[in-house]
Amino acid sequence: MKNIILIGMPGAGKSTIGVILAKSMLFDFCDTDLSIQKVTGESLCETISKIGIEDFIKLEDKVISSQYFESSVVATGGSAVYGEEAMKKLRTEGIAVYLKLSAEELERRIDNIHTRGIAMKEGTTISALYDERSPLYEKYADIDLNCSGLTAEQCVDRIIDMMK
Repeated sequence: MKNIILIGMPGAGKSTIGVILAKSMLFDFCDTDLSIQKVTGESLCETISKIGIEDFIKLEDKVISSQYFESSVVATGGSAVYGEEAMKKLRTEGIAVYLKLSAEELERRIDNIHTRGIAMKEGTTISALYDERSPLYEKYADIDLNCSGLTAEQCVDRIIDMMK
């Protein structure tokens, strides 16, 4: 079976759902944000602050593109969709599932916006970031899953059903 690639906004539940999905399917799990932190030896916030958003996106693209995944659930960072090479690689090797939530629900979920390590310009709102990224998530998604009102376990069940 191919890899399952989880894409979507920060706060959509990619990491949480990814761990449960990987356990359910007996797959490996990779969180690309953690892969970046392992490469840099610092938090995403520190890296973004140090090198800026544009260079962070290039780094993210390079780190994801250089990784090998097999029978894995891959939880990408919300900004991974800016990296064309990474997304090409991920979609070639797997099925991309867009975990979709409204901007309003994301705003309710994200209470640590400044310490979370989100690649967004100073003064940008979650709503504006949502408007900017949504077309990219739609572009790269093989499957859209509306997660509104669903628990992580319910999302996992729906993804497994869609894979059948």
